[in-house]
Amino acid sequence: MNTRQANIPEDHPKIQKPKVGVIIGNLGTPDATDYWSMRRYLKEFLSDRRVIDYSPWVWKPILNLILLRRPFSSGNAYKEIWNNEENESPLLTITKSQAQKLKVKFKTEYGDDVLIDFCMRYGNPSTESTLKKMVSRGCTKVIFFPLYPQYAAPTTATANDQVFKSLMKLNWQPSIRTVPPYFDNIDFIKAVSTSITAAYKKSKFKPQHLVVSYHGVPERYLMNGDPYHCQCQKTTRLIREKLNWKESELTTAFQSKFGPEKWVGPSTIDLVADLAKSGNESIAIIAPSFASDCVETLEEICGEISESFIEAGGKNFLYIPCLNDDKAHIDMFFKIIKKELLGWI
Repeated sequence: MNTRQANIPEDHPKIQKPKVGVIIGNLGTPDATDYWSMRRYLKEFLSDRRVIDYSPWVWKPILNLILLRRPFSSGNAYKEIWNNEENESPLLTITKSQAQKLKVKFKTEYGDDVLIDFCMRYGNPSTESTLKKMVSRGCTKVIFFPLYPQYAAPTTATANDQVFKSLMKLNWQPSIRTVPPYFDNIDFIKAVSTSITAAYKKSKFKPQHLVVSYHGVPERYLMNGDPYHCQCQKTTRLIREKLNWKESELTTAFQSKFGPEKWVGPSTIDLVADLAKSGNESIAIIAPSFASDCVETLEEICGEISESFIEAGGKNFLYIPCLNDDKAHIDMFFKIIKKELLGWI
């Protein structure tokens, strides 16, 4: 509700009661699976210098060639997993649900003093539009929460960059806090470990090995000081310790390799084939670098990576879903955000 101070002239623009806004941000999604929707999405994504940091003189001609054909193959991949009922990607469906469940929790505890919304780094709703909406509703302070457990320049950093770029277009900038990565958060580790235990109990077969798969990055990122690879390794170690498993029972791997240069490894698609060839007929795989199931999990892991395992002689493949909008996941987000609210509420 709008409020007006007694000493403000009648013709003064309306001033709303100050609020705190919380924006959860995910990677992004195309608006549809057709060629032009996919092309717009891929162009925005692959033009980001945080994602592809080659010289524009080198990369732009390559990108133009990629954009001739890639929208077709990417569109087909999205069609395999598309939420036809809502006409949107699963990533968008899940992120909307996460935001809605957080709204309910914050409304119960803080009333109208804290507003919750979500945005996408690429595609819609954009970071800029969501931030502007928050400001228009009276948010003078905003917490931005990039939903990436492990920090990486092509994910966390570019999401934060987009917030800061959006601030440059505002006359009245809100104060901003960004939430740090939560790769070793005790509630995160517990929630992931619990999901593994539950999936194993429900499974009709007992996996002989667990593959803990993370989105990959070029090896030079690690050599240049990006902490992502190390944070992934720590997440796996903490999960193993929480489960009280032996080191031989699970392996960290990296998926989604793109381009000719060397990436951190081992490669998930190659590792599952090697596991099958070495006598592992049944395996499970989980992807704790993703807060929501998306094309990299539902299509790549359940499709290409599963096929690699079966073609190499494997028989039983179990994919353990991301935490998505599970209660433990939402409760963890709530606790993290409450901590960031200290001094503001």
